[in-house]
Amino acid sequence: MSKVILITGASSGFGRLTAESLARAGHTVYASMRDVAGRNAGNAAAMAAIPGSDIRPIELDVQSDSSAEAAVAKIVAESGRIDVLVHNAGHMMFGPAESFTPEQFAQQYDVNVLGTQRVNRAALPHMRTARQGLLVWVSSSSVAGGTPPYLAPYFAAKAAMDALAVQYARELARWGIETSIVVPGAFTKGTNHFANAGHPADAARLAQYEADGPYKGFGDQVQKAFAEIVPDDADVQGVADRIVDIVGAPAGQRPFRVTYDPTQDGADVSFAVVDRIRAEMLHRVGLGDLLKAAV
Repeated sequence: MSKVILITGASSGFGRLTAESLARAGHTVYASMRDVAGRNAGNAAAMAAIPGSDIRPIELDVQSDSSAEAAVAKIVAESGRIDVLVHNAGHMMFGPAESFTPEQFAQQYDVNVLGTQRVNRAALPHMRTARQGLLVWVSSSSVAGGTPPYLAPYFAAKAAMDALAVQYARELARWGIETSIVVPGAFTKGTNHFANAGHPADAARLAQYEADGPYKGFGDQVQKAFAEIVPDDADVQGVADRIVDIVGAPAGQRPFRVTYDPTQDGADVSFAVVDRIRAEMLHRVGLGDLLKAAV
């Protein structure tokens, strides 16, 4: 059955691959991005022109309440509903944690965590009225697996987003809204994460790490080590394929968490334990019904 789907951060990387894959599967996909009429005009036009696909680029800045509300209002006006919301928008920062200003950390959280809250607040009233829907959260294996240094702002924000996704799952289950968390592993090719990564604003602190002292050249060392553990055949399309499978699964049978990690950093093992412990606690206090949406 065709779904009406909103994806955040759909101009490139996981988001774009997912938008195109879902559209090829027969769904109506609102591929949201910033500056649709400006710097992303080429991306928007290329996606909308894919033969046989219903991709509708739409303006949405996850850092703006009014932008999120306007995008959702437009989708509901055109299509009558939102069946699936894919939280994909995100940004990476690379460098020693101390050299980032608090404002940079706040900006990272604003995009990767508060952005999901803004879009949820715009979309969830419509899903709750319908008593059905699906939230897909694109998390990171860094939340529970091996983590290389120099990515502290990104990893901290992803951990916060994953925790938020888990809590939303419990609070939406009785509304009939399902949650699936997709956990990609490390990819150094096929996305723009590293190419567009932010860098420390405190150049003097950065120099104390990178120019002198025991961490001289450590940034290059980390990136090289990171790249070497990613298999040559690691394909980011696998992330999009798993989201397509989740969306296409019958209501009530969608997995709570799916890991796609060619590097095998151990996140699948850790999450299996953590999610089981959380589920056991809910059963223990008589809230086991929150583990499955009321379909």
